[in-house]
Amino acid sequence: MQKIISLLKRRGFIWQSSEIYGGAAASYDYGPLGALVKNNLKNFWLKSMIKSEESVVPLDSAIFMHPKVWEASGHTENFIDPMVECKKCHRRYKQSEAEEKCPECGSELSSPRQFNLMFETHLGPVKESANIVYLRPETAQGIYVDYQLVQQAMRLKIPFGIAQVGKAFRNEITPSNFTYRTVEFEQMEMQFFVKPDEAAKWFKTWRDKRLKWYTEKLGLKKENLRLRPHKKEELAHYAKEAVDVEYKFPFSAGGGSASGGGWNEIEGVHNRGDWDLSRHQEFSGKDLTYFDEEKDEKFLPHIIETSGGVDRVLLAMLIDAYYTEEIKGEERVVLKLHPWFSPYRVAVFPLVRTDENLVEAAKKIYSALKPHFSVDYDETGTIGKRYRRHDEVGTPWCVTIDGQTLEDGTVTIRDRDTLEQERVHKNEIKEWIDERLNALSR
Repeated sequence: MQKIISLLKRRGFIWQSSEIYGGAAASYDYGPLGALVKNNLKNFWLKSMIKSEESVVPLDSAIFMHPKVWEASGHTENFIDPMVECKKCHRRYKQSEAEEKCPECGSELSSPRQFNLMFETHLGPVKESANIVYLRPETAQGIYVDYQLVQQAMRLKIPFGIAQVGKAFRNEITPSNFTYRTVEFEQMEMQFFVKPDEAAKWFKTWRDKRLKWYTEKLGLKKENLRLRPHKKEELAHYAKEAVDVEYKFPFSAGGGSASGGGWNEIEGVHNRGDWDLSRHQEFSGKDLTYFDEEKDEKFLPHIIETSGGVDRVLLAMLIDAYYTEEIKGEERVVLKLHPWFSPYRVAVFPLVRTDENLVEAAKKIYSALKPHFSVDYDETGTIGKRYRRHDEVGTPWCVTIDGQTLEDGTVTIRDRDTLEQERVHKNEIKEWIDERLNALSR
């Protein structure tokens, strides 16, 4: 894991926030390449949802919401953890993560006290008279309070879904394991509204679809994924049934997974019943029932939720893609990301950086490809070092411009995974890449 973290920092994927000041605990910045991969993942998830055979539409709700939203959702009352503190080293833990002694120094722990996981702030020019508001701990509530507006505006018939990607914030007692558990994170959530008597059926449908998405669409290794049903005693207060999609990480999530070991959650699928809409209907005083014109009946929809963590899924992708091999006595490190998610689809090299003709030809090819793909131009170091550099960041194809290019217009395209090289005319590079992307269609 430390080798992966070092690579991600060195190559501009992820590093700790505010590093020049010693770093901010449990906060991470996504560098240029990390931001590209993360955006590729978020866009792909949203497109997958919208293009699914079910009717799903997007939403982008606000982070700040009316305080009563969190009363209705149960967060104000229930979103707390018992916390204990070491009397000697003053480290803090969830009560469930420590027994009578401090895991760090073995000293005695304090009595547990309640710890609110929501970040509280004030909305208004003067703190004393301002309204107390919260940074949202999940994106789902924005979907619930907007569900009727979306349904009416888009003339949707049940069943239908609302999908959203957005920031959420949780004041974690023990953030841990790099980007797996942090105080600021992003979620990919879809809430699917169904008839009450069809909820169990749709829960099974989305449970199977989500696991299949990770293997067939995202390309994660099947042996590193599993479904873990929640036991009755661990179900959330709103859930009738729940299952986690778990990935086999090279670490334990420190209490984040009931199953322990390296298996830890990246997405949850929940049958939430009508708990959310009934609560918002009660607290807002607004009728949130759905009228079925064909059957001439009104009912409060039940909700099937799919809730994935962007940062967790991305971390799983990077770990899954990390690969090493020995070639001629040297270690080759490769991120075998699917080309759809790689930060660069292609890199362009002049064989010799001091040859003005090769550099000019390479820059023209780079400019021609840039409107169509995420492209990098690289002329630093030997050609071998450039190949290795782009292996490490996951670039699937590298285009090299050499002396033959000046003679007949052909270039060498080298494949990241097979290491095979092929001569292609410079005017056919885009079509060559498109063909391979289409063959790898998700």
